Amino acid sequence: MIRFFLLFSVLISVFGFSQTNKKQAKKVEINKVKPIPKPKGMEHLVDIQEIDPTLKIDVKYATTDNFMGKILYFNIERIYLQKEVALRLAKSQAFLKKTHPKYSLLVYDGVRPLSVQQAMWDSLDSLPPVQRGKFVSNPANGSVHNYAAAVDVTICDQFGKPLDMGAGYDDIREIAYPSLEAKFLAEGKLTKKQVANRKLLRRVMESQQFKNIPSEWWHFNAFPRKIVKTKYKIIP
Repeated sequence: MIRFFLLFSVLISVFGFSQTNKKQAKKVEINKVKPIPKPKGMEHLVDIQEIDPTLKIDVKYATTDNFMGKILYFNIERIYLQKEVALRLAKSQAFLKKTHPKYSLLVYDGVRPLSVQQAMWDSLDSLPPVQRGKFVSNPANGSVHNYAAAVDVTICDQFGKPLDMGAGYDDIREIAYPSLEAKFLAEGKLTKKQVANRKLLRRVMESQQFKNIPSEWWHFNAFPRKIVKTKYKIIP
């Protein structure tokens, strides 16, 4: 009788463990992002959500919700980056989740083909080149985006709503400049909360050595342009 009881207990334990493993495996599978074919010429890049499925994306240039008001990406549906850049972004996400579990990084842009960079540059031809270059890098020099080593990113809450940064994504006005935050805060055009949200984003990204640029609160480079040009090939 004792032997039967022990055998029954072992069977129950094994069956229970097996069922638990199946449930856990099913849960992991649900969280995975379904891979899609990568655009031609970008096969060496990685989909950031395959690195970290908790990252949120909204590929603005695959929609009309951008400063040009038209679709610029016809074959880019995901955010693609160089692998080491994507891994650093995932670590930034982990850094954010540690202090703000309900928040997530929301990524608007990663790799940007040089042809799209040229279209953006040309669309702003009413601006002097120096001023234009603060918003869109001159394609003659190449943007860090063109090497898949830059991200446009914000933070969203648990409902997917972006935090208030005091200026929208792709806002060309000076109020979007990180370098002028103190000025606009003193003038009452930015609130303390808006500036705090920007500082949180910078702290999260800088935890993995991403560098913000002076004229766009959302843009972060993984490396300086000079280094990027020696490490990677441009995406035409």
